[in-house]
Amino acid sequence: MKKETSWGKVANWYDKYLSDEDNYHNKVILPNLLRLMSLKADETVLDLACGSGFLTKVIAQSGTKTIGVDVSKELIEIAKKEIGNKATFFVSSADDLSFLPDQTVNKIAIVLAIQNIEPVKKMLSECHRVLETNGKMYIVMNHPAFRIPKNSSWQWDEKNKSQYRRVVSYLSESKEEIEMHPGEKSGEKTISFHRPLQYYFKLFTNESFTVSRLEEWISHKKSIEGPRQKEEDRTRKEIPLFLFIELSKK
Repeated sequence: MKKETSWGKVANWYDKYLSDEDNYHNKVILPNLLRLMSLKADETVLDLACGSGFLTKVIAQSGTKTIGVDVSKELIEIAKKEIGNKATFFVSSADDLSFLPDQTVNKIAIVLAIQNIEPVKKMLSECHRVLETNGKMYIVMNHPAFRIPKNSSWQWDEKNKSQYRRVVSYLSESKEEIEMHPGEKSGEKTISFHRPLQYYFKLFTNESFTVSRLEEWISHKKSIEGPRQKEEDRTRKEIPLFLFIELSKK
């Protein structure tokens, strides 16, 4: 049976998780995205793989013509209830934007979703089609050099009293089942795809995008008081969890 990458089965849990003010979405991703996207009221902005509308809501509040798309009808229903007619929503996979005409979108955001999309080449082709010339695409992903599903982890060097990131494999593409919300033992899983940076950069070039900006974002969290606190906080500032890439349509 083909495994789904949709988060629809845990829609209510996911929406509740995003309401936590101390999570990565609120403390790291959202403020950085708003700084870089420079939203303007006369723009049409697409939030691709929008989930329950966490980013869509903020985009809509800027006065833009806002479009949210997600493969999960459950998440889209939550987004509609929260945002109402301030945005237009579609239930669709990220590689099918056939409901949008060519060159009608100014900006596209895709946040922590590209690693859950298998037909990523087709998705980028569709994004290129709907973007206006010189339009921008803003991608946030788990950093592929340091966060590789089941092949990376934090480790402690007792001899040197130092924390480091253990990376077992990087250049090989991989496809792994992961728990949707570890610790709650629901059994619900999704698929995460790892691709090295060279994969993405070759794909961007082949799909006629240029990389116009790149940033690496660290965790905002702090360790509890203890013998490892100082070292754990130091490594958080050295090893980024998220990669931001801005693409420009040629």
